[in-house]
This record gives sequence, structure tokens and C-alpha cells, in this order.
Amino acid sequence: MRVVLVDDHEMILAGLQAMLAGFTGRVRVVGQAGTGAEATRLVTSLRPDVVLLDVRLGSESGLDLCRALTKRVPEARVVFLSVYDDEQYVFEALRAGAGGYLLKRVDGPELVRRLEEVAQGETVVDPTLAGRMAVTAARLTRGEFWPGADRGLTQRESEVLSLLVGGLSNKAIAARLVLSEETVKSHLRALYRKLEVADRSAAIAVALREGLFR
Repeated sequence: MRVVLVDDHEMILAGLQAMLAGFTGRVRVVGQAGTGAEATRLVTSLRPDVVLLDVRLGSESGLDLCRALTKRVPEARVVFLSVYDDEQYVFEALRAGAGGYLLKRVDGPELVRRLEEVAQGETVVDPTLAGRMAVTAARLTRGEFWPGADRGLTQRESEVLSLLVGGLSNKAIAARLVLSEETVKSHLRALYRKLEVADRSAAIAVALREGLFR
């Protein structure tokens, strides 16, 4: 199984290299990258079986990179290796096209086994998150969460989107929610990414089309 490692921390990359070195009969690291551009170049040229990717690459989004890689090289399965043990990240990762989501506390044998499963077409989730995901999915089905939760929106992002649909400006939203305008802009950037849109008008269109707010 040929693997490309993507993380913006040299220490993490070195640690993964050392961890996987004991499994040379099953895994071969063919490249590593610290930025989205470098990862895209490597994955496009090397065509690995699996890309092991962090959720955040400095100021870049691993989720956006996952979407790009799965479109460019669909045969390369993406597995997120993250410190974020939040099931909403898992939902976002799977929605972005990932084949798995593991936590960085995974040990070598478990990591290799999970990568092999993904390479064979399975979808894997860290066991500590799988149970919580099942509960969250059940609650979403029953409609017990806020509008947009099934798209990965936090409760605060849902509130911001509701006010956006109501026609409020960033300044007005900030005043209503007792937030700074910069914090509102941060929430907007996050919900744009989760709704896969580029601006406020497109976000409003998605919210209305999907009946998130009436």
C-alpha cells in the first residue's frame, strides 16, 4: 500500500515515518507534504493508494484539500488523522469525500490496519467517535438539533445564518448576538465552507432551498 503523508508539522511527519517504518511489508510512504499545493502536486504525480491528511494545514483547510484531491485523483483514498475528537468534524470529513477519520493517538498496528481497510474500499472512523456519531445521527433524524446541524453547522453558525437570511448586515448580526464583527465574519467563513458556497447570497439561497429557515 502506497501512502502520502500531509501535515504542516515536521515533527508529526517524522513521527509517522518512524511509526510506519516498522511495517514496510505492508505500507510504503512514497511522499510527504506540508502544504496543500505540495500535496496536490505529489498526489497527482504519485497516485498513492491512501493520503493521510490533517484537518488543518496552518491557514489552509484539510477539508477543502480533501475535496480537491478526491476530484483530481479519485482512486486515492483520503484518511484524516486529527487531534479533533468532535463528531461534527467526522461528518464534514466524510461529506468532503474522505474514506476515514482517525485520531492522532492511534498506535502503529491500528493505523496500518485501518489504512489497509480504507485502501480496500471501506470507510473507517476512530472507535472512540463511532458511538457518538451514531447517537448524533439518530438525533439528527429525529430533528432534535438546530437547523443546518446535518450540514455540520454549529449552533452559533446556525444562528448567524438565520439572521443572514433575515437580511441583517454583519454589524447588525454582531449587535444581535453580542459578538464582534470579526467573530461574525469568522462564523460566516466557516458556514460558507460547510455549505460549499462562496458568499452570503449563495448561503441564503441554500438555506431557503433546503428549508432550513422559513
